[in-house]
Amino acid sequence: MPIYEYACSACGKEFEKLLRQSSAAPECPDCHSTRLQKKLSAFAAVTRSASGAKDLPGPCGSCGHPDGPGACHFT
Repeated sequence: MPIYEYACSACGKEFEKLLRQSSAAPECPDCHSTRLQKKLSAFAAVTRSASGAKDLPGPCGSCGHPDGPGACHFT
């Protein structure tokens, strides 16, 4: 199931939602509005270098989260 990023047009909250294609339209967790805009999401791919080691993203600059930038939801 993909994770989608949304921005609420009513209150401005940004959030992520794990959804199936057949799921009902999401609503804002704060104000419960359904006036949402889907955000353009970046994705990460894990590849292998010439030595066979995995090229993983570095820690987040905001909080040090080991999954890389954007993983902690801080901007």
